Amino acid sequence: MKQTKVVQIGCGKMSVYTMRYVYEKGGKIVAGFDINSDIIGKDISAVLGGKKMGATIYNVSALEEQLKKLKPDIAIVTTMSLFKDCYDVLLTCAKCGVNAITTCEEAFYPANSSPVMTKEIDRVAKENNCTITGSGYQDVSWGSMVADICATTQSIKKIKGKSSYNVEDYGIALAKAHGAGLTMKQFDEEVAAADNVSESVRKKMIQKGEFLPSYMWNVNGWLAEYLGLHITGQTQKCVPQKAKEDIFSSTLNMTVKKGRATGMSAVVTTTTKEGIVIESECIGKVYAPDDYDCNEWTVEGEPNTTVIVNRPATVEMTCASIVNRIPDVIKAEAGYVPTCRMGALTYKSHI
Repeated sequence: MKQTKVVQIGCGKMSVYTMRYVYEKGGKIVAGFDINSDIIGKDISAVLGGKKMGATIYNVSALEEQLKKLKPDIAIVTTMSLFKDCYDVLLTCAKCGVNAITTCEEAFYPANSSPVMTKEIDRVAKENNCTITGSGYQDVSWGSMVADICATTQSIKKIKGKSSYNVEDYGIALAKAHGAGLTMKQFDEEVAAADNVSESVRKKMIQKGEFLPSYMWNVNGWLAEYLGLHITGQTQKCVPQKAKEDIFSSTLNMTVKKGRATGMSAVVTTTTKEGIVIESECIGKVYAPDDYDCNEWTVEGEPNTTVIVNRPATVEMTCASIVNRIPDVIKAEAGYVPTCRMGALTYKSHI
C-alpha cells in the first residue's frame, strides 16, 4: 500500500496531534513549515518529541519551493482561523497542485463569507488538479451528526445548536479572534462592531473580504447545503463573555482582569426557503476552573430530538477529523470542495 506523504504547515499546538495521527495511520510527514525561528531548521521531533523523524521544519517562505521538490500527496494547514490569513498558503498549495486540508474554521464553508477568495482558489486548484478544503471538530459535531438527527425527523421547524470550547487549547490566533483580553470598549470596537451593520453593508463587506464571520456563520452554510436547504437570510451577533474574576491565560501570556472579555458568544440565525430556521451559537473563551466543553443540538419538529455531548475532547477530535478526511480529500474532485460534498466523515484505520 502506498504511503501517503504529508507536509505540516503550522507547527504549533495542533500539529503535535495531527503529525502523530498521520504516523499512527501509516502516513509520513516529509516536511514542516512555520514562522517560529526557534524551530525552523530543526527536525519535526522538536515539536513532536522523541527520536528524529527525518523531516525538516522550513520557514513558510520556502513553501512553494519545497512543495515542488517534495511533491507531497497533501498538506495539513493548522495556522489561523480566518480565511484571509490562510489564503496565501492555500493558494500556494493550489498553484503547486498539492491537495490541502485546513483547521481554519472559516475554511469549512468560506463561500458564504469570503466568496472572491474562495472562487480564486477553486479556479487555481481546478487548473492544477488538486483539492482544497477545511475540516475539523465541526465536520461531525456541528455537521454530519446534526444532519443524522435531521434524518430521523419527519418535519423540521428549527435546528438549534450550542457549543462551547476553551480558546486556550487552540493557540493565540484563535484567542485573539475571540476578543480574549479586550476591554468591553475594545470588544465593541474591534469585534462586535462588525455585526452592527445593515444587510446591504454586510453583503458588500463579504464581497470585499472584509467580513469577520463567527464559526457558526460557515457551519450554517455547510449544514444548509448538506441538507439541501436554500438560504434566504442570515444574521450574526457577537457578545463578550466577561471575566467574573482575574483569569490567567497561558496562551495570551497575560492575566485577563475581572470585567474584561474572556472571549465571546456568537449567535448565527439562518432562514431558509423551506421554512426551516438554523440557530447556532458558539462560545469560545478562556475557561475558569469550573468551565468545561459542551456540545448540544436540538432538532425541533416531529419528533423533537436533543443530543448533548459533555466534555468532548475538541482538540483531539479536530485533529482526528483532519487526518481521517485525508483519503476523502485525495479522492475528491478538483477545486475548493467543502466536506459537505464529500459525504459523511468516517473512521479510517489507514490513510
